[in-house]
Amino acid sequence: MAAVSDGPKLDGPRLAPRSGPARQLVVFLHGYGADGNDLIEIGRAWQGLLPQAAFVSPHAPEPCAGAPMGRQWFALTFRNPDERWIGVNQAAPLLNRFLDAELARHQLPPSALALVGFSQGTMMALHVGLRRSVAPAAIVGYSGLLVDRPDGDAEAFAAEITARPPVLLVHGDRDDLIPPQALFAATEGLAAVGVSAEWHLSAGTGHGIDPEGLRHGGEFLARRLAAAAPPG
Repeated sequence: MAAVSDGPKLDGPRLAPRSGPARQLVVFLHGYGADGNDLIEIGRAWQGLLPQAAFVSPHAPEPCAGAPMGRQWFALTFRNPDERWIGVNQAAPLLNRFLDAELARHQLPPSALALVGFSQGTMMALHVGLRRSVAPAAIVGYSGLLVDRPDGDAEAFAAEITARPPVLLVHGDRDDLIPPQALFAATEGLAAVGVSAEWHLSAGTGHGIDPEGLRHGGEFLARRLAAAAPPG
């Protein structure tokens, strides 16, 4: 009897810990039109700060219509005002299965997880990370936004939040793709549901990650993962 497939699976480049077995798992979620190779080198830059972290950067599940060689977590046509909300909800189960499988691969508890997103990947990191049954140790979001319910129902939105991890949001002050105002809207939206968020505005930076933002992200993860580590 043929095995029943549980659907598509995510995969992508990985980096093993610099020192010993993995004690933490950092998952990078790339932006629209890129793939997992776009962010995995950040893991190499952070290995000095996080020597016991394993890094993985999965390719998003769909080919990208706007970048034939790239991938997307969900389509962006800008014709449907609800498409971000629909998209994050459709992509979330597949990403959650991947996160659970990677934690199991390293024999780590869910609390040892950190999510790092860029642009569309930040949308996914916040949507999924705030709805995990066990809060991740941290979420770092670059150049993204918090996807709110299209009906604007604040009570319903708050009721969906099951995890309140510490969050760092980083944005370029010259981002002309996702305006820097999205950082402040996300910070306010997170505060409204009891999620503590730090933020950093990168001067002179567009839709990208500058060295200062990279440093802030790595140091934030190092602090938060150390705080979440079990004693001993």
